[in-house]
Amino acid sequence: MPDLIAQGGASHQRWRRTLREGRSYVIGRARDVWNVPWDSHISRRHAEIRWEDGRLEVRQLSEAGNPIFIQGKQRLSFSAKPGDHFVIGETTFQLADEEVNISLDAPSPVTEQAYSQYALQQSRFRNADQRIDVLSRLPEIISGASDDAEIWVRFVNMLLAGIPNAAAAAILSVQGETRVLHWDRRRQVSGAFEPSEKLIRRSTETGESVVHVWETADSVQSFTNAGDAEWAFCTPVVGGQGWAIYVAGDRREEPSSSASFADLRDDLKFAELTAATLGRLYELRASERRIASLSQFISPVVLDAIADRDPDVMLAPREADVTVLFCDLRGFSRRSEQNARNLLELLNRVSGALGVMTRSILAHGGVVGDFHGDAAMGFWGWPLQQADAARRAAEAALAIRHEFETAARDDDHPLVDFRIGIGVASGRAVAGKIGTVDQVKVTVFGPVVNLAARLEGMTKRLRTPILVDEPTAQMLRQAAGFDGRLRRLAKLRPYGLKGAVEVSELLPCYARSPELNDDDLATYERALDALIAGDWDASFNLLHAVPAADRAKDFLTVFIAQHNRTPPNGWDGVIELDSK
Repeated sequence: MPDLIAQGGASHQRWRRTLREGRSYVIGRARDVWNVPWDSHISRRHAEIRWEDGRLEVRQLSEAGNPIFIQGKQRLSFSAKPGDHFVIGETTFQLADEEVNISLDAPSPVTEQAYSQYALQQSRFRNADQRIDVLSRLPEIISGASDDAEIWVRFVNMLLAGIPNAAAAAILSVQGETRVLHWDRRRQVSGAFEPSEKLIRRSTETGESVVHVWETADSVQSFTNAGDAEWAFCTPVVGGQGWAIYVAGDRREEPSSSASFADLRDDLKFAELTAATLGRLYELRASERRIASLSQFISPVVLDAIADRDPDVMLAPREADVTVLFCDLRGFSRRSEQNARNLLELLNRVSGALGVMTRSILAHGGVVGDFHGDAAMGFWGWPLQQADAARRAAEAALAIRHEFETAARDDDHPLVDFRIGIGVASGRAVAGKIGTVDQVKVTVFGPVVNLAARLEGMTKRLRTPILVDEPTAQMLRQAAGFDGRLRRLAKLRPYGLKGAVEVSELLPCYARSPELNDDDLATYERALDALIAGDWDASFNLLHAVPAADRAKDFLTVFIAQHNRTPPNGWDGVIELDSK
């Protein structure tokens, strides 16, 4: 692939970038383009370029304030071939088609010297101010780069700026087959740039910086056809995804002279420090990206708590006491049929509904665990223990209910005809980040997850928006500051399960849900106690004392009526469900 080389008025004002077939790029001073920050004569977005069919098409953009010159003539658009150059402001752009190959044929060096990181740390810079000034720009180089390719471009430029005797510099990938990720040379000369495979292998095998000095420039033609490279060194980048630095350049003294290696040691120390800083900054950047990728699943409160810890350790799967919330969207199937010709609009509405669920989960310190079509699952108690996990989950459930009920009162709201069912359960589970290189998600496994999903399904039968299991209800009754209300609804044996579950309804405070007052809830619970005790007549009468607006009482009322108000033989107070 050809490269476009930008060269400003100073030697360090330079970059080399690879052109990809059929891809367009913008040259300018904006951060999101091929940036030329040193030239004030170049506009933020000055020119669009495109490499196609062996030629570079260049077009000046309308917002450009200064002209583009090629062969001394001002042009708004033109084609260029390898070897051509054009000028914008004080910067020359040259189109180069140079080869770079890893060479197995480099001659044996006259001198080879390996340096450990400790040995280099003991030596002092003889021009420390200049080196430190260049190094101080490395954090900005990393943070401002949009991707790894941009990091490599900026990093190689930095090497050439910090090592005055370097004729060429490259960053290599040394995992598996060695390949050049990016390179540049200080002077344009004919021939290929061919880093020595022998030197690279020696450095990667020892894990140390290694210097090779050759006898004369003529003897290293197979190493580099630049014709002026008499030495080279390779330095591993620790933590850099299997990267290494390769630098080649001029030797000012005879290879046998100790001063020769003293000069190179200064350059090598700079490269070592640069490589170490790059590796650490890259690891930090990768960690920040991992955390950022989890921000859509894990609440900011939890992310802040684990920010100074190893995310791979903190997010590893492990057993934990959790509270799980499972929320399903009602009305989706009906709407799918009605909107068959406008599925994109339906998708946007469903996405908005799922957004209500996830926002509430995250806002209350939870983790978004998974999506199941038109349902979302969240959980609390991991990656950090949360003593108030049940209260947080309950408040999230009530917030979801409130938002959907508010939408139902507005005929123009996108969620007006959607309803929700929520199940909340607490117990032991395995939670953590699982997946492959290609796909990772945070989720939770265990019977408690299945129970939360079953409770959500039961909300249809019991005609109530939110159901919780007994452990969750007990924790909520003891939770300080919790203003929601609870009432025991029934003892049920879910379809396909052997154990019985006491389920309770979670309701908002009376101010938000005045349809039922506390006396109404107490009357219902007395009716439930009478039902369990076998006094079904008393239970039936008490249920009729509960306001007719209460839909949840219909479940017990119908159940009693179906059995002629008479408990079946062997009645143990548990109602068997015949379906999910």
